[in-house]
Amino acid sequence: MPVLDFVRAHQGWAPIIVFLLAFGESLAFLSLLIPATVLLWGIGAMAGASGLEFLPMWFGAFMGAVLGDWLSYWLGYHYHDQIARMWPLKNHPQLITRGHAFFEKYGAPGVFFGRFIGPLRATVPLAAGACTMPQIPFQIANILSGAAWAFLTLAPGTLGLQMAM
Repeated sequence: MPVLDFVRAHQGWAPIIVFLLAFGESLAFLSLLIPATVLLWGIGAMAGASGLEFLPMWFGAFMGAVLGDWLSYWLGYHYHDQIARMWPLKNHPQLITRGHAFFEKYGAPGVFFGRFIGPLRATVPLAAGACTMPQIPFQIANILSGAAWAFLTLAPGTLGLQMAM
């Protein structure tokens, strides 16, 4: 894959590339176009094999994930009326009602665990914003889940290969 080849040749760019991939993976609409999780697993494994430092890459993934979810939440919060008229919500208006019920019932834990379910990763923050979930609980769940997700996405390859050597 070209991204992995680029990271292999330019290892100093790895944290920035990891940031961009995590951001794209977490941003509503853009996440559908980028197979970022697979690329992040590959970069994690490559980092473990080549001895790249884990912490800068984890920080890049963490910041990208948190900022991507924050922007998705912001878009949902400020443009919830327009988003309700966009696909797929315009064809399924009951999803907004269900979204409100979901965030009323599960709140921040729903945001936290939504990060770990591929198809929901970028839509949960958008829905949380569109359902006007309060920002403080959203951001707490966003930050905590972003830290855990970044670790769980990169660590198996990075740390597993470093320990095996």
